[in-house]
Amino acid sequence: MSREKTAQLRKFVAPFEGSDVKASVRQIMNTIPPFIISWVLAYLTLDISIWLTVAFSAIAAGFVIRTFIIFHDCTHGSFFKNKKANAVVGTITGIMTLFAYEKWKREHSIHHASSGNLDKRGVGDIWVMTIEEYVEASKWERFKYRMYRNPLVMFGVGPLFLVLISSRFNRKDARKKERNNTYLINISLVVIYSLLIWAIGWQAFVIVQGLTMFIAGALGIWLFYVQHTFEDSYFEDESEWDYVKAAVEGSSYYKLPKVLQWVTGNIGFHHVHHLSPRVPNYNLEKAHESTPPLQQATTITIKSSLKSLRFKLYDAKNKTFVTFGDIKHLLNENKLPA
Repeated sequence: MSREKTAQLRKFVAPFEGSDVKASVRQIMNTIPPFIISWVLAYLTLDISIWLTVAFSAIAAGFVIRTFIIFHDCTHGSFFKNKKANAVVGTITGIMTLFAYEKWKREHSIHHASSGNLDKRGVGDIWVMTIEEYVEASKWERFKYRMYRNPLVMFGVGPLFLVLISSRFNRKDARKKERNNTYLINISLVVIYSLLIWAIGWQAFVIVQGLTMFIAGALGIWLFYVQHTFEDSYFEDESEWDYVKAAVEGSSYYKLPKVLQWVTGNIGFHHVHHLSPRVPNYNLEKAHESTPPLQQATTITIKSSLKSLRFKLYDAKNKTFVTFGDIKHLLNENKLPA
């Protein structure tokens, strides 16, 4: 992509950057109170019908995802103009969604700066191996990768790993601010969860909170996965990598029904978000509709997105994802593609 086109795209999107305090506060009010109400209803219906509890937990999970989008915007500094306001709201929503604000902020910024860069994978992204890497890997490494890419592991075990392990511990070289924020969120969770268990009992708490967070976590991972894993997604070596191309060609437009678009905070316009993280979620659709070149991004629907479950390895030569079955002959022949 030429510098001229890059500058033009940024110019188109610029008017939609920057937060609107009223819109941000309105989003908080139509997200967090409904989450609390649906969570309480899930608990109150436990003695009536487990299916009602499951239904209200699923609704609560939807609002957890919407709360996470607020958290997400705060990490980008796009939800409020004030840095401290973003940090405070980001930490509170981090407690609600079980993510450490400063830790996730750092990892996610790395994801944005390296998405689609084959030489800078491994932080804040989905594990992707190229065909060559997979063929050359040991049997143990292949086994780990196949397990990781198994839908039951990714969307079943993945949410538990994220909230119980990954988000609870600091990296070894984390700075004091990041460490303290993780400690604050962990201590807050212990206090809040202890009070809830004392008030409603551990069984009820595990059922309601467990269902809510598991559903939210699985759907959250799915959203992240599917918007970077599609047939002609963008991946390049460092020497050829381009930020704007990675944003527009390496992130899809997930066209969801309006209700789901609202629940997921417009994150389906992922190509717009990657082009400019400073655009708050409530302006993503406007930016997309007002910028013709962005409307050329790969569009996927719920039905077509299911195809992404088949994609396991990236074919760097042909610039496409392939299945394990597609490269089985290479393992049998024990040689790399020409």
